[in-house]
Amino acid sequence: MRVVSAALARLHIDPYIAAILCTVGIAAMWPARGGVTGVLDLAGTIAITLLFFFYGARLSTTEALSGLRHWRLHAAISFVTFAVFPVLALTCAVLVPEVLDEPLYAGVVFLCVLPSTVQSSITLTSIAKGNEAGAICSASLSNLVGVVLTPVLVAVLISAGDGGFSLASVGDIMVRLLLPFLAGQAAQRWIGDRVRARRGLLGLYDRAVILLVVYTAFSQGVVSGVWSGLAVRQLVLLALVIAGLLALALGIAALLARAFGFSRADRVAILFCGSQKSLASGLPMATVLFAGAAVSTTVLPLMLYHQFQLLVCSWLAQRFAKRQEPRPVPEPAHATA
Repeated sequence: MRVVSAALARLHIDPYIAAILCTVGIAAMWPARGGVTGVLDLAGTIAITLLFFFYGARLSTTEALSGLRHWRLHAAISFVTFAVFPVLALTCAVLVPEVLDEPLYAGVVFLCVLPSTVQSSITLTSIAKGNEAGAICSASLSNLVGVVLTPVLVAVLISAGDGGFSLASVGDIMVRLLLPFLAGQAAQRWIGDRVRARRGLLGLYDRAVILLVVYTAFSQGVVSGVWSGLAVRQLVLLALVIAGLLALALGIAALLARAFGFSRADRVAILFCGSQKSLASGLPMATVLFAGAAVSTTVLPLMLYHQFQLLVCSWLAQRFAKRQEPRPVPEPAHATA
């Protein structure tokens, strides 16, 4: 396992992305069929419900709300996450159908209304020597808000029926995701410390749930023939669109932070928290919001964006860190007799 991890590191491939790609390959060769699909759907529903319960239990509402004192920083990050991105999604409508078909466009819209990541945003901000405390608060608030706001924005921006989306699924997400999340928040006073003390174990659970969701979704796509109609040209054009979205998000976040006179540390937090999109929240939400085989194409933009944001933002964070490294001060020359 260490040899594989070292090889992936040399190739600059995130092991988690490699695991997702392997899962997609397994689904393509051995998709779930018949009764197995029903079992996987049930297992996925239970796993996702528990996932959002643990999200609620480990996100400290008190810490998030106490950080609201730096409201300008959080407002700027939320503006990029939940206002700039949806506008970019609407702009992408001009690409339909020549560049993006309806299901892929629905996926781009879904990507653009997701909350920020928690761990990646904080880690990148820390590496770049930015406002880590502000990043923790903003990323947590983004996920708290996103549980409610993301399905609402999906309902507003995607017409009912397009891309497999159903307005009834907004109610489903309240029952299957929001209620477990609120239950976790309510249980925080009893189990919050113990849940946060097991972040590593819960991180593995998060990733296992996502791999289950990916396998189930892509199996449905293979069985229904969705992937047979997706050409290489479409994938290339989608990758270009996703790369453009990331570049625009980074550029707008940087300009916004400078225009409003934020400090360097806050500008770093705005750049990384504002531009990141959560795969951990997005894939489970997609299984609730989008019907059947449409999930496999809807999550494709998110999976591409996740890989791009890791590669590009990790490189940027390293560059920012090097700029902040203190230069060695030359020793004064000793006077000679």
